[in-house]
Amino acid sequence: MATLCIYCGSNVGNDPLFLETARLVGKILAEGDHTLVYGGGSVGLMGVVADAALAAGGKVIGIIPELFVQEKREIAHSGLTELHVVDSMHERKYKMASLADAFLALPGGIGTLEEIIEAFTWTQIGIHPKPCALLNVNGFYNPLMTLLADMVEKGFLHREQLSQLIVEAEPEVAINHLLSHKPRLVNKWMESRWQ
Repeated sequence: MATLCIYCGSNVGNDPLFLETARLVGKILAEGDHTLVYGGGSVGLMGVVADAALAAGGKVIGIIPELFVQEKREIAHSGLTELHVVDSMHERKYKMASLADAFLALPGGIGTLEEIIEAFTWTQIGIHPKPCALLNVNGFYNPLMTLLADMVEKGFLHREQLSQLIVEAEPEVAINHLLSHKPRLVNKWMESRWQ
């Protein structure tokens, strides 16, 4: 069975479908005997995914920086299978990435965006061969996909590299696609037609 790293909001957002989808993701992972690795919080969609996985008998590993534990800015989840308290955000992201076989981003804010883009960048440049996916709930990631397509059109991103990013609207489809996908390493650098 696989270990999936889930990135998502420390808030729940204002669309009830975000909450419903987060619960479903946790349940699917647990019922598939997959391990959930996430940011370790009890709040927002993060807490919802973790609670749903735990309620369905799943294994949940949280990674949270000491800063958030001490200042109570992001309350650590007290009921996880494992909770690792680390020194920094960098260590948090590295540990999550090292434990994961694949990465899935649900709706979230700039932290969620930064985390999935970093994981995808690491796949793109060959730091790891792990697949990345966006769970495009109610078209949440459509503006990002427009931006990425524009990067392709303007010569900053290979079309084949962008094709390595999985974008699905349904949790079960996204998770199944992640578990069966093996990203291809494509040469990142392009020759300029202006040289």
